[in-house]
Amino acid sequence: MQSRSTPNSLAWAFVALSSPALIATSAQADDEQNGENTLVIQNTMVTAEQEAKQALGSSIITAEDIKRHPPANDLSDIIRREPGVNLTGNSASGARGNNRQIDLRGMGPENTLILIDGKPSSARNAVRYGWNGDRDTRGETNWVPAEAVERIEILRGPAAARYGSGAMGGVVNIITKRPTQELQGNVSLFTTLPEDHAEGASKRTNFSLSGGLTDDLAFRVYGGLAKTDADDLDINAKSANSALVAGREGVRNKDINGLLSWRLNDEHRLELGSGYSRQGNIYAGDTMNSNGGGDVERISSLYGHETNVMQRSTYDLTHLGDFQWGSTKSSLSYEYVRNWRLNEGLAGGPEGSINDTGADMSRLRNTRLSSEVNLPFSLDSSEHVLTLGGEYLYEVLNDKGSLRPQSFDPSGGAGNEIAGFDRSDSKMSAKSFALFAEDNIVIGDTTITPGLRLDHHEEFGDNYSPSLNVAHKLTDDLTVKGGIARAYKTPNLYQANPNYLLYSRGNGCSTQQTNNGGCYLQGNPNLDPETSVNKEIGLLYDRGTWRTSATYFRNDYKNKIIGGTDVIYDINSGRRVTHWENADKALVEGVEGNFFVELTPSLDWNTNLTLMLNNDNRDTGEPLSVIPKYTVNSTLDWRATDKLSFQVAGTYFGKQKSPTYNYRTQQNYDLDAQQDVEAYGLVDVSTGYKITKNYDVRFGVNNVFDKQIHRGGNASSSGANTYNQPGRALFAALNISF
Repeated sequence: MQSRSTPNSLAWAFVALSSPALIATSAQADDEQNGENTLVIQNTMVTAEQEAKQALGSSIITAEDIKRHPPANDLSDIIRREPGVNLTGNSASGARGNNRQIDLRGMGPENTLILIDGKPSSARNAVRYGWNGDRDTRGETNWVPAEAVERIEILRGPAAARYGSGAMGGVVNIITKRPTQELQGNVSLFTTLPEDHAEGASKRTNFSLSGGLTDDLAFRVYGGLAKTDADDLDINAKSANSALVAGREGVRNKDINGLLSWRLNDEHRLELGSGYSRQGNIYAGDTMNSNGGGDVERISSLYGHETNVMQRSTYDLTHLGDFQWGSTKSSLSYEYVRNWRLNEGLAGGPEGSINDTGADMSRLRNTRLSSEVNLPFSLDSSEHVLTLGGEYLYEVLNDKGSLRPQSFDPSGGAGNEIAGFDRSDSKMSAKSFALFAEDNIVIGDTTITPGLRLDHHEEFGDNYSPSLNVAHKLTDDLTVKGGIARAYKTPNLYQANPNYLLYSRGNGCSTQQTNNGGCYLQGNPNLDPETSVNKEIGLLYDRGTWRTSATYFRNDYKNKIIGGTDVIYDINSGRRVTHWENADKALVEGVEGNFFVELTPSLDWNTNLTLMLNNDNRDTGEPLSVIPKYTVNSTLDWRATDKLSFQVAGTYFGKQKSPTYNYRTQQNYDLDAQQDVEAYGLVDVSTGYKITKNYDVRFGVNNVFDKQIHRGGNASSSGANTYNQPGRALFAALNISF
């Protein structure tokens, strides 16, 4: 039940809603601290969580939620159950169809910014960007073991604009468990056993340890080992038209992370963190274009082996200030990503297919400096929390594997050069900085939150992101909320690099042009950033034991970056040169709804709905990504006794419509390839029992009714049928704590 808040604490709550990093900061006050400021921050944290669980466009997944419905390995399994969330590829092509990532409000995975403890995670940026907008990556939600998570905050809509580039769809902030003064530890064991032996099983072992070294110095360390097996090589043989249409790839995870938190005094705290994660794939035969890549024997021989390894190392130093006049947070962080993989073809049908040219490692280094100050104050009859901040980012990517010499290089003869192309230069870098301001103003029953962010990129200039969010209590139970903001995303390092060159011998080129030697796609430093004007409005009705909300959202999306078809010029007597280019307009709009009721003090029912009204290019009418027309998630939680609990969770996906038009080749897909995925549902059941104070177990069945989908291929051959939905599986979890 929602507690009453003073105007000042309510203002703090809305700051926290618009800044997941600040919620994390607030959580850093421990029980040992004393003084008025500490009480304010502790109360603020509770209020922020209560508000965020009910706010339009915001969701919180708690550690208890994760324990009751544990993901097999990747946190995306549980994040996808929130309103406005889907799992998709980064385009409608269906290439890399089983590498689905978090997609907020249909804006695509690369418009969803993933934070870990308030700091961006960007390992996928070290992976080559394909012609159709696809990457061979699992995304950013599998770097933290599930049992190490304190909560996951999801922010959709206009409030996410303050996070800058890459947050047009929204923000997911994965917040890890804090150090404790008392020595505490935990060991978790988990496994899933699929009924269909062709599907990959999962198992993991995680640990955490936390405690005080002195009265003012605390530590926390967590780590784990996890493995998800690859699906069988022939799992899709009956459903696909190709000899090799891969199932789900497997992964081996190794994670270790440490944090030291030193309270210098009541006002200052220093924190030093470091982490290392390794994700090695277990190859399932994916060739991106589902055609064997010209060497079926090699692809088959690699099945079950590691063909790529992602290593992510992080180091950060953070200062937290807690003063009578406000709070501050400043951090210096360094993210180092190493992406080792067997080399893949960069031309035509073999694009993305492993070849015999060896292996290379790309290295991505991100150095980030950020700082913000939060200043609460009163002015006449209004209460304010003014947030001022800035950040600096330096990105460096060196990828010899994707910029290596190829047999399709231009001859370099007189008049045949590709302008700006230098294959010997494999290094890409970018510098940017940002300043932002936001004022959370509480006037009676109304909260107004104007904001402005200025980003400056050394290549793409200035970008202004104004925002305005408003909430007004019409009655004690009924609140109306709305917002509007301009969000943006800069071109990635591949799209903007003239040395990044892809080639098609003809089949991947426009059919409306005469083919004479194929076509090139070259990086374009003259691109404009993608932009979106995001709007939402909705109502929240809260009676304490039950509440419901409905939100309409609309994103007017411009300048989406796509592989171009316009010929810039010809070389080698007919080979066409095209660039990455900005498309015109797209529209994303839909409705989110939520209904929660406490049926009894021990029985809760929670249901959410996402209805997509539009998700398409305004010129072609084609979808930006293939997502369900609607998604309904419903969960029934019964705490039968203090020790025994049950859960039934269901998800129903509406029809997923097939793309009909291939923009790259500028022709319609064959009618027999335009296959929709019809509506289907999944039901999971589980029970948990607390054996003793230190031991608890949970058992369950995922996909009780064994609904399976087998991938048919890419959109060019199978429409929307481009991914595998695994069937029935048993799971068991054991948690040991002390």
